[in-house]
Amino acid sequence: QVQLVESGGGSVQAGGSLRLSCGVSGYSSSSDRMGWFRQAPGKERGGVATIDNYGTTTYADPVRGRFTISKDNAKNILYLQMNSLKPEDTALYYCAAGFRSGLILEANNYNYWGQGTQVTVSS
Repeated sequence: QVQLVESGGGSVQAGGSLRLSCGVSGYSSSSDRMGWFRQAPGKERGGVATIDNYGTTTYADPVRGRFTISKDNAKNILYLQMNSLKPEDTALYYCAAGFRSGLILEANNYNYWGQGTQVTVSS
């Protein structure tokens, strides 16, 4: 059974940093593309960043240059380092695995999801 468990969310002021972690069990983080997504109230879940099994990363335009996705294959953990946070980054952040095909920042193309961790950025 695949389980993804996010942690590391919290409340910070604008300009601050947070690092999210996603512990993976029942699945190998080294074998497939994984990603981070976020959903703000009243909005659809959107892609933030992905990393494939070669370590190639892709970022959504609003976070490029501020967020960094990485993974520790030995520990089976996915990370998202978030710097220079803005109020518009406030959302519930999810990690995802089990990419099927299609657009890599499209939430519908992933099979497995964590429960989410809340990030709140105040101005």
